[in-house]
Amino acid sequence: MTADERAFFRDADPAGYILFGRNCENAEQLRALTDELRALHGRDRLLISIDQEGGRVARLRPPHWSPYPAGEAFDTLYAFAPASAIEAARANAHAMALELSAMGITVDYHPPLDVRQAGAHDVIGDRSLGHNPMQVAAIGRAIIDGLAAGGVTGCIKHMPGHGRSMVDTHKEMPTVHASAEELETDLAPFRALNSALIGMTGHLVFPVWDADNPATLSETVIRDIIRGEIGFDGLLLTDDIDMEALDGTIPERSARAHEAGCDIVLNCWAKLDDMAGICEALPAMSEVTAQRLDRALEGTRIAPAMAGEQPKLLAKRDALLALKEEPA
Repeated sequence: MTADERAFFRDADPAGYILFGRNCENAEQLRALTDELRALHGRDRLLISIDQEGGRVARLRPPHWSPYPAGEAFDTLYAFAPASAIEAARANAHAMALELSAMGITVDYHPPLDVRQAGAHDVIGDRSLGHNPMQVAAIGRAIIDGLAAGGVTGCIKHMPGHGRSMVDTHKEMPTVHASAEELETDLAPFRALNSALIGMTGHLVFPVWDADNPATLSETVIRDIIRGEIGFDGLLLTDDIDMEALDGTIPERSARAHEAGCDIVLNCWAKLDDMAGICEALPAMSEVTAQRLDRALEGTRIAPAMAGEQPKLLAKRDALLALKEEPA
C-alpha cells in the first residue's frame, strides 16, 4: 500500500478488499500485505477476497502457488462418475482454501453457478460446472463446503445467471432475450444454493424482468428475482463496478447499485479517486448489511502456515480426475 492508500483505507473503513495478480508476488509478500490490512483495521475477521476459481481465472499461480483446474474438469468427470466428480471438487476447493487461508485471504469468489449454454460467449465457457442445472448445483455445493472446511467463505455468482451471455461484460452489455420459463434453468442452481453466505450479481439485461437496467442496477431483479424467486438472503455484492458493460461514472454506478439493493459495491481498478468518489456516493453500511457481513465471515480463519494436509487433498483430487482418462 502507498501512504495515500493507507490513510484513505483507515478513514473510509471499507467492508473489505479484493486482490488481483498485481498484488500477489510471492507467499511472503502476500501474507505481509494481508496482515497489514488486518492491522490497519484492528480486526482479524476482515473480508479479504480474491477470484481463485482455477484454470484461466486464478490470481495465485505457479511457481509460488498450486495449479487448480477449471470447472470443466469436474463437469467432464461428472458425466460418468458423479460421486467422484463431487468429491474431487470438494477436495480441490478444500486444498485451495488451505492455501488461501495461509495467505490471509478469507473470501473466494467461487463457485460460478452459471449454467453453460451452447453457442454463448466463452466469458463463462470452461469456467462453468456444466450444462445441467442440478449438476451445477451439486458440484457448486461441494465447492462451497470444501472452501468452508479450509476456513474460507465462497460466493455464488453471477446472479441471476451469466451462462447465456453472447458478449463479454468486461467490454459491453449483454442482453438476454429468454423467457421467464427458459430462465428457470438459469435460476435453478442459485435457488438450490440460496443459503450461501455471499452472492454476486451479473451485469446483464433481462428484458423479461427489466428492459432498462442490468441485474446489478435493477431494483426489480434484485428484489423480485434474487431476493424473491431465488430466495437469497446473504451478502450481495456487485460484479466489478468498473466493467465497461456499465455506463456513467464509477460513483454514479455505485449509487445506482446500492439503491437497487446491492449490499456491497466491488471496485477493482484500484484508482484512488474512484474509491473516494464511491465513499462519497454511498451511505454508511446498514445494520442489515453489517449482519450479513458478520455472518459471512463468522466461519473464516487465518492459518499461521500452509496446512500439511493440502498435498494429500491435491493427490486425492488428481486421482479422482484421472478416472475419466482410464479405459472403460
